[in-house]
Amino acid sequence: MKPAAVNWILGTATPVACAVLWWAGSAESANPFFPPLASILGRFEDLWLFDHFGSDVLVSLGNLAVGYVLAVVIGVVLGFLFATVAPVRWMFEPVVHFVRGIPPVALVPILITVIGFGAEMRIASIVLAALFPTLIATMDGIRSVDGVVRDVCAVYRLGPMERMARVYLPSAGPRIASGMQVSLQIAFIVMIASEMLGSSQGIGAMTLLAQQSFLAADMWAGILLLGLIGFLTNLVFDIAKSRALAWYIGSRRQERAS
Repeated sequence: MKPAAVNWILGTATPVACAVLWWAGSAESANPFFPPLASILGRFEDLWLFDHFGSDVLVSLGNLAVGYVLAVVIGVVLGFLFATVAPVRWMFEPVVHFVRGIPPVALVPILITVIGFGAEMRIASIVLAALFPTLIATMDGIRSVDGVVRDVCAVYRLGPMERMARVYLPSAGPRIASGMQVSLQIAFIVMIASEMLGSSQGIGAMTLLAQQSFLAADMWAGILLLGLIGFLTNLVFDIAKSRALAWYIGSRRQERAS
Protein backbone atom coordinates (compact mmCIF):
# COMPACT_ATOMS: atom_id res chain seq x y z
CA MET A 1 0.00 0.00 0.00
CA LYS A 2 1.29 3.46 -0.89
CA PRO A 3 2.40 5.77 1.96
CA ALA A 4 -0.15 8.40 0.89
CA ALA A 5 -2.98 5.87 1.22
CA VAL A 6 -1.73 4.77 4.65
CA ASN A 7 -1.57 8.40 5.82
CA TRP A 8 -5.10 9.01 4.55
CA ILE A 9 -6.46 5.94 6.34
CA LEU A 10 -4.75 6.89 9.60
CA GLY A 11 -5.92 10.50 9.31
CA THR A 12 -9.51 9.36 8.73
CA ALA A 13 -9.55 6.58 11.32
CA THR A 14 -8.58 8.82 14.25
CA PRO A 15 -11.49 11.31 14.05
CA VAL A 16 -13.93 8.47 13.31
CA ALA A 17 -12.70 6.58 16.38
CA CYS A 18 -13.03 9.74 18.49
CA ALA A 19 -16.60 10.25 17.28
CA VAL A 20 -17.51 6.61 18.06
CA LEU A 21 -16.01 6.87 21.55
CA TRP A 22 -17.83 10.16 22.15
CA TRP A 23 -21.13 8.62 21.01
CA ALA A 24 -20.71 5.52 23.15
CA GLY A 25 -19.39 7.35 26.21
CA SER A 26 -22.15 9.97 26.24
CA ALA A 27 -25.09 7.79 25.20
CA GLU A 28 -26.41 7.38 28.76
CA SER A 29 -25.23 10.75 30.05
CA ALA A 30 -27.60 12.54 32.41
CA ASN A 31 -25.21 15.44 33.03
CA PRO A 32 -26.93 18.62 31.80
CA PHE A 33 -23.58 20.14 30.77
CA PHE A 34 -22.44 17.07 28.76
CA PRO A 35 -25.48 15.82 26.82
CA PRO A 36 -25.38 12.77 24.55
CA LEU A 37 -23.79 13.24 21.15
CA ALA A 38 -27.10 12.21 19.55
CA SER A 39 -28.81 15.20 21.16
CA ILE A 40 -26.00 17.53 20.07
CA LEU A 41 -26.24 16.34 16.47
CA GLY A 42 -30.00 16.79 16.53
CA ARG A 43 -29.65 20.39 17.66
CA PHE A 44 -26.85 20.87 15.14
CA GLU A 45 -29.21 19.94 12.32
CA ASP A 46 -32.07 22.08 13.62
CA LEU A 47 -29.96 25.18 14.33
CA TRP A 48 -27.21 25.35 11.75
CA LEU A 49 -28.71 23.58 8.75
CA PHE A 50 -32.11 25.23 8.96
CA ASP A 51 -33.05 27.90 11.53
CA HIS A 52 -29.84 29.96 11.72
CA PHE A 53 -28.06 29.08 8.50
CA GLY A 54 -28.94 32.26 6.63
CA SER A 55 -29.13 34.61 9.60
CA ASP A 56 -25.94 33.56 11.38
CA VAL A 57 -23.76 31.04 9.51
CA LEU A 58 -23.66 32.97 6.24
CA VAL A 59 -23.12 36.24 8.11
CA SER A 60 -20.10 34.83 9.96
CA LEU A 61 -18.61 33.29 6.83
CA GLY A 62 -19.18 36.51 4.89
CA ASN A 63 -17.40 38.61 7.52
CA LEU A 64 -14.56 36.09 7.63
CA ALA A 65 -14.15 36.07 3.85
CA VAL A 66 -14.25 39.86 3.42
CA GLY A 67 -11.95 40.54 6.36
CA TYR A 68 -9.45 37.88 5.37
CA VAL A 69 -9.24 38.94 1.71
CA LEU A 70 -8.75 42.59 2.70
CA ALA A 71 -6.06 41.62 5.21
CA VAL A 72 -4.17 39.57 2.62
CA VAL A 73 -4.36 42.23 -0.10
CA ILE A 74 -3.30 45.04 2.25
CA GLY A 75 -0.58 42.87 3.81
CA VAL A 76 0.97 41.92 0.47
CA VAL A 77 0.88 45.49 -0.88
CA LEU A 78 2.32 47.03 2.29
CA GLY A 79 4.87 44.24 2.61
CA PHE A 80 6.08 44.89 -0.93
CA LEU A 81 6.26 48.63 -0.23
CA PHE A 82 8.14 48.23 3.05
CA ALA A 83 10.57 45.69 1.60
CA THR A 84 11.46 47.69 -1.51
CA VAL A 85 11.40 51.30 -0.24
CA ALA A 86 13.91 51.62 2.59
CA PRO A 87 12.79 55.03 3.98
CA VAL A 88 9.20 53.80 4.28
CA ARG A 89 10.39 50.68 6.09
CA TRP A 90 12.50 52.70 8.52
CA MET A 91 9.54 54.95 9.29
CA PHE A 92 6.84 52.33 9.82
CA GLU A 93 8.53 49.06 10.75
CA PRO A 94 8.74 49.93 14.51
CA VAL A 95 5.03 50.77 14.50
CA VAL A 96 4.20 47.51 12.72
CA HIS A 97 6.12 45.43 15.26
CA PHE A 98 4.53 47.34 18.15
CA VAL A 99 0.95 46.89 16.94
CA ARG A 100 1.40 43.25 15.97
CA GLY A 101 2.61 42.53 19.51
CA ILE A 102 -0.85 43.39 20.87
CA PRO A 103 -3.06 40.27 21.28
CA PRO A 104 -5.62 40.35 18.45
CA VAL A 105 -8.61 39.84 20.76
CA ALA A 106 -7.57 42.90 22.79
CA LEU A 107 -8.24 45.08 19.75
CA VAL A 108 -11.94 44.19 19.65
CA PRO A 109 -13.05 46.43 22.59
CA ILE A 110 -11.14 49.36 21.06
CA LEU A 111 -12.88 48.91 17.72
CA ILE A 112 -16.26 48.60 19.45
CA THR A 113 -15.61 51.98 21.09
CA VAL A 114 -14.52 53.61 17.83
CA ILE A 115 -16.79 51.98 15.23
CA GLY A 116 -19.70 50.48 17.14
CA PHE A 117 -21.31 47.03 17.13
CA GLY A 118 -22.05 46.64 13.42
CA ALA A 119 -20.60 44.39 10.78
CA GLU A 120 -17.99 47.06 10.03
CA MET A 121 -16.48 46.50 13.48
CA ARG A 122 -16.26 42.75 13.01
CA ILE A 123 -14.66 43.06 9.57
CA ALA A 124 -12.24 45.75 10.79
CA SER A 125 -11.18 43.60 13.74
CA ILE A 126 -10.49 40.66 11.41
CA VAL A 127 -8.49 42.85 9.01
CA LEU A 128 -6.41 44.46 11.74
CA ALA A 129 -5.62 41.16 13.44
CA ALA A 130 -4.98 39.08 10.32
CA LEU A 131 -2.96 41.74 8.50
CA PHE A 132 0.40 41.35 10.21
CA PRO A 133 1.35 37.70 9.54
CA THR A 134 0.93 38.24 5.80
CA LEU A 135 2.68 41.62 5.93
CA ILE A 136 5.71 40.29 7.84
CA ALA A 137 5.92 37.17 5.66
CA THR A 138 5.80 39.29 2.50
CA MET A 139 8.53 41.60 3.78
CA ASP A 140 10.79 38.69 4.73
CA GLY A 141 10.10 36.85 1.49
CA ILE A 142 10.86 39.80 -0.77
CA ARG A 143 13.94 40.84 1.20
CA SER A 144 15.29 37.29 0.85
CA VAL A 145 15.24 37.46 -2.97
CA ASP A 146 18.75 36.86 -4.31
CA GLY A 147 20.78 39.97 -5.06
CA VAL A 148 21.61 38.70 -8.54
CA VAL A 149 17.91 38.60 -9.34
CA ARG A 150 17.56 42.19 -8.19
CA ASP A 151 20.46 43.22 -10.42
CA VAL A 152 18.85 41.49 -13.41
CA CYS A 153 15.62 43.41 -12.75
CA ALA A 154 17.58 46.64 -12.73
CA VAL A 155 19.41 45.76 -15.94
CA TYR A 156 16.16 45.03 -17.76
CA ARG A 157 14.60 48.15 -16.22
CA LEU A 158 11.55 46.38 -14.89
CA GLY A 159 9.04 48.69 -13.26
CA PRO A 160 7.73 48.18 -9.71
CA MET A 161 4.58 46.37 -10.84
CA GLU A 162 6.51 44.09 -13.20
CA ARG A 163 9.02 43.25 -10.50
CA MET A 164 6.24 42.48 -8.06
CA ALA A 165 4.19 40.31 -10.45
CA ARG A 166 6.99 38.51 -12.33
CA VAL A 167 9.88 38.30 -9.88
CA TYR A 168 9.19 39.10 -6.24
CA LEU A 169 5.84 37.41 -5.68
CA PRO A 170 6.86 34.09 -7.32
CA SER A 171 10.15 34.05 -5.39
CA ALA A 172 8.53 34.99 -2.09
CA GLY A 173 5.40 32.90 -2.74
CA PRO A 174 6.13 30.07 -0.27
CA ARG A 175 6.77 32.46 2.61
CA ILE A 176 3.75 34.59 1.71
CA ALA A 177 1.57 31.48 1.62
CA SER A 178 2.76 30.51 5.11
CA GLY A 179 1.91 33.99 6.37
CA MET A 180 -1.50 33.81 4.71
CA GLN A 181 -2.23 30.53 6.48
CA VAL A 182 -1.39 32.05 9.86
CA SER A 183 -3.57 35.05 8.95
CA LEU A 184 -6.46 32.70 8.18
CA GLN A 185 -6.23 31.07 11.60
CA ILE A 186 -6.08 34.44 13.36
CA ALA A 187 -8.98 35.76 11.25
CA PHE A 188 -11.10 32.79 12.31
CA ILE A 189 -10.32 33.31 16.00
CA VAL A 190 -11.05 37.04 15.87
CA MET A 191 -14.28 36.43 13.92
CA ILE A 192 -15.56 34.34 16.84
CA ALA A 193 -14.28 36.77 19.49
CA SER A 194 -15.79 39.83 17.80
CA GLU A 195 -19.18 38.12 17.62
CA MET A 196 -19.05 37.05 21.27
CA LEU A 197 -17.99 40.47 22.54
CA GLY A 198 -19.90 42.83 20.33
CA SER A 199 -22.72 41.22 18.38
CA SER A 200 -26.07 39.48 18.65
CA GLN A 201 -25.60 37.82 15.28
CA GLY A 202 -23.24 35.12 14.07
CA ILE A 203 -22.06 31.69 15.18
CA GLY A 204 -20.00 33.03 18.07
CA ALA A 205 -22.87 35.13 19.40
CA MET A 206 -25.34 32.25 19.19
CA THR A 207 -22.93 29.87 20.91
CA LEU A 208 -22.35 32.33 23.74
CA LEU A 209 -26.09 32.95 24.07
CA ALA A 210 -26.67 29.20 24.35
CA GLN A 211 -24.07 28.97 27.12
CA GLN A 212 -25.62 31.87 29.02
CA SER A 213 -29.08 30.32 28.65
CA PHE A 214 -27.83 26.91 29.91
CA LEU A 215 -28.69 25.26 26.58
CA ALA A 216 -25.80 22.82 26.65
CA ALA A 217 -26.75 20.90 23.50
CA ASP A 218 -27.02 24.15 21.52
CA MET A 219 -23.66 25.31 22.90
CA TRP A 220 -21.93 22.05 21.94
CA ALA A 221 -23.56 22.19 18.50
CA GLY A 222 -22.07 25.67 18.00
CA ILE A 223 -18.63 24.47 19.12
CA LEU A 224 -18.90 21.51 16.77
CA LEU A 225 -19.79 23.82 13.86
CA LEU A 226 -16.86 26.12 14.61
CA GLY A 227 -14.50 23.16 14.66
CA LEU A 228 -15.81 21.92 11.33
CA ILE A 229 -15.51 25.35 9.71
CA GLY A 230 -11.96 25.76 11.02
CA PHE A 231 -10.98 22.33 9.72
CA LEU A 232 -12.59 22.82 6.29
CA THR A 233 -11.17 26.31 5.72
CA ASN A 234 -7.68 25.07 6.56
CA LEU A 235 -8.17 22.04 4.28
CA VAL A 236 -9.29 24.23 1.38
CA PHE A 237 -6.32 26.53 1.92
CA ASP A 238 -3.89 23.59 1.92
CA ILE A 239 -5.33 22.31 -1.36
CA ALA A 240 -5.14 25.76 -2.97
CA LYS A 241 -1.58 26.27 -1.69
CA SER A 242 -0.42 22.89 -2.98
CA ARG A 243 -1.75 23.73 -6.44
CA ALA A 244 -0.46 27.30 -6.54
CA LEU A 245 2.98 26.23 -5.31
CA ALA A 246 3.18 22.91 -7.14
CA TRP A 247 6.49 23.95 -8.72
CA TYR A 248 8.01 24.68 -5.31
CA ILE A 249 6.72 21.49 -3.69
CA GLY A 250 8.00 19.45 -6.64
CA SER A 251 11.47 20.99 -6.41
CA ARG A 252 11.63 20.29 -2.67
CA ARG A 253 10.72 16.66 -3.26
CA GLN A 254 13.44 16.34 -5.87
CA GLU A 255 15.97 17.84 -3.44
CA ARG A 256 14.97 15.33 -0.74
CA ALA A 257 15.11 12.43 -3.21
CA SER A 258 18.60 13.42 -4.33
